[in-house]
This record gives sequence, structure tokens and C-alpha cells, in this order.
Amino acid sequence: MSDRKKIRRLEARLARFEAEHAIRACMNRYMVLCDALDAATPLDELAGLFAKDAIWEGVGEKYKGTFGRLVGRAAIRDMLGKYMTEPAHFALNVHFLTSELIEVQGDDMARGSWVMLQTSTFASGGSHLNAARLTVDFARSKGVWRMAHFRTENLFSRPIEAWNQAEPVPVPR
Repeated sequence: MSDRKKIRRLEARLARFEAEHAIRACMNRYMVLCDALDAATPLDELAGLFAKDAIWEGVGEKYKGTFGRLVGRAAIRDMLGKYMTEPAHFALNVHFLTSELIEVQGDDMARGSWVMLQTSTFASGGSHLNAARLTVDFARSKGVWRMAHFRTENLFSRPIEAWNQAEPVPVPR
């Protein structure tokens, strides 16, 4: 194999790794902002993680009816904005992502999948545990990777006792 061909292959691999990193960073920022979703959340930044013509939808029996299908960044922004209340909808909200797979498809398209665990306590007092499968298509425009089609499918949901207790964390003595 010629040196020129080796360099082209290395450049392609590097571009794929850089794309995967940018996609992972986009998804991470989305979850960080959703973890602290309240009246002070930078809504334009949150909405800006989505392509202008993006789709955000709940799929499957439970989430299709709960979340429906939103088309366009403005509709997604409006939906997310409904969570930005005072007091905040969530008193505690933490998303855990695992089982990540990112597949870059050419220069400007990719698909990522994750299993998400969400632990929430609501301002109203109840707490909830949700698990969902996320499948997200990403598109790159002007060098920036954004979510183009976000799908969330419930795996299980259940109310639980409060997450955060005042008692000290037990440690061996």
C-alpha cells in the first residue's frame, strides 16, 4: 500500500473519531442541560443542539402517546420550554447513558444509540425511575453535529420513594 493511500485511510479514521467525539459531546450537553432544566436553562443553546428541521419523538406504546412527534427546532424548543418553570418541574433529574454505539455514515450523517436511565423527583413531590432506548440520527451542517431525529422508547417506568435522603451515606467504620 502506498504512503498516500495509508495517509488517506488514517485521515478517514481520524475524521470518524472526531465525528464520534463531537456527537458524544452533543448528546452529553443535551443531557447536562436536561438534568438542570429550570427557568434559568439556556433554552436557545438547548434547542440549538437540534437541526432546524429536526424531529423529536416518543416511540412505542407508552412514549408515543406521552410525547408524540415534534417537527422542527422551534417545536422542540417550545416543548422543552414548558419544563422551564418556577418552581422547576424537576427537583432532581439525572440521566445516565450506557450501551453507546455511534455509527458514522459518510461525512455528514451518523446514528447513535444508548440505553438511558432517568431518576427524577418532581417539584410536586413524587419520584420516578424511567429507562428508555434512545436512537438518534445526527447531521453535520457547517462543521457542527446536531441531532436530526431523536427517538425515545420507554423500556420501563415506575414511581419510587424519594431519591435523596438527609441521612448520611453509610460507610464501613
